[in-house]
Order: sequence, then structure tokens, then C-alpha cells
Amino acid sequence: MKTLPTLQSPVRPALRRGTLLAAAAAILYSGAASAQIALDVIGPHEYDLPVDFKPFNAFVQYTELNDSGHVWNADGHRVAADTGQVIVGLSKYVRFWTPEWDHRIGLAYEVLLPEIGIRNAGGTGGFNGGIGDPITGAAIWFKPSADATLGLQSFAQIPVGANSVSDTNWKNLTSLFWDWRITKQLGLTGNGGFVWQSARSNGFTPGLTYHINQRLGLRVHKHFEPFIGVDSEYTRASDGAPRAWAVDGSIGMVFHTFANQSITLRYSATLDAESHSDNRSFNLKYAYVW
Repeated sequence: MKTLPTLQSPVRPALRRGTLLAAAAAILYSGAASAQIALDVIGPHEYDLPVDFKPFNAFVQYTELNDSGHVWNADGHRVAADTGQVIVGLSKYVRFWTPEWDHRIGLAYEVLLPEIGIRNAGGTGGFNGGIGDPITGAAIWFKPSADATLGLQSFAQIPVGANSVSDTNWKNLTSLFWDWRITKQLGLTGNGGFVWQSARSNGFTPGLTYHINQRLGLRVHKHFEPFIGVDSEYTRASDGAPRAWAVDGSIGMVFHTFANQSITLRYSATLDAESHSDNRSFNLKYAYVW
């Protein structure tokens, strides 16, 4: 069998470690705190991954501030609501390695811990928050060509978070992910999959959710990479709850500060939705590789 090529492009030596920042950014914020589209935290190069490499580690910190004050009703109208100001952090550790039995594939295992805060929910002026339900899982990928990556990731979200922000049910987040370095400067990365949830402590069982996330980035300078993104999801009707869907658009900038670090700023907004929360959020991502 022909050996798959590794990343050998001369344009990537300075980028290589800086773009190996997250094999799988699987995150579904607790519904009590946010109903953001599943896995919408990804950025450019999220899945720009190598094969046949020495093991390394990554730490990623995500932060989101959503102060929309609106929701989308069942008629598809954006209406005012006392949703409060939602602040969500997500701390992630990832271990990357190539298995000895086949250097043509890559593997990663990660642990993610959400930190959630809600201010003035329902107009009460109070604060509610705590550590959310942790997430853990693995990813596997291969390279069909030197400039493309294709993989699978699967994660479990465990209902042991603080009572005020836990969804009280188990979740499985499974998706395919891909990356295509179209040119030396232009790249497309994304994922698509589903979120399954068990019954909550109150007996309600959420419907199955399908999602897709895409990012298109253009490296205009060694330190700057503007990008655009589209996120969408659809949740089936279940237990008396109606179907729900949303489409978000986003713009952002990656600051490639060092070879092994980057900072990503992104603004995301809901373009259209039905029976879904409204997203008007500022997002920050810091990634460090060693």
C-alpha cells in the first residue's frame, strides 16, 4: 500500500506547530447556560493535522461573551427575552501521537472543562454559574494527500457539573472533520456530525441534533489570517418540544503570535433560526503547543 505523504510543504515550517492546536474541539455548552451551535468554537487550521510525527501536547482556552437579549420563536421571529449575559470559558488539554503500528494515521485524546456564568437572567440582577459538565474523548485521522486531512472524533459529556449549570444528562458528540489547504494562503476546515442526549433528571429527552461547521481563512501575512465562518444545526422535535434550527455567520482574525502559539478573535451572529436561542457573541481562543 502506498504510504501517505506527511506535511512537507516549504510554506509550513513556521506554521507546523502553531496549526496543530486542536484535533477535536468538541464542545456543547450546557443548555442552561447557552444554546450555541455545537462545535462552533473551531477556527481556521483546527484540523490541519500531520501524520508520522513525534508526540506533543496542546492547551486551548476558549472564552465566549453573549449578551443578545433575544431568542427566536417557533415562527422564526427574533423577539426580546430576559436571557441575561452569558459568559462561557472552556479549558482543553490534548495529547497528540502517532501509533507505532501505523505511522500513516494520527491520534489525539483530550479533556475539556467548561466554566459557565450567567448574569441578570430573567431580569433578576443576580448571578448564577459554576463548572459545567466535563467532556472527554478521542480523534483519529489520516491524510489522503499532503494538503488534506480527514478524520473522525467522538466525545462523551458527563453530567457531574455544578447543579446550577449541568444539563443532568449524558451526551455523545460524534463527527467527521476535514481540512483542505487549497493554496499556500487559503484553507478550508470544518466538521459535521450529531449530538445524542439521554433523558435529563426531569424526564425530558432532547431530540437528536445534527450540525455542520465551516471556516475559510486567508493567510494575508505571517502574523495575520482573517476568516469567515458558517455554523448550522437542526434538532429533531422530541417529548413535546418542537424542532429547532439555527444558522450563524461569523468573521474573525487569527493572530499567529509565535510558532507554537496563536490568538483567535471572532464575532458570531445568528442569521436565521426557529425555536432557538439568539447568538450575538464575541469569542476568544488562545492556543499553546509544546
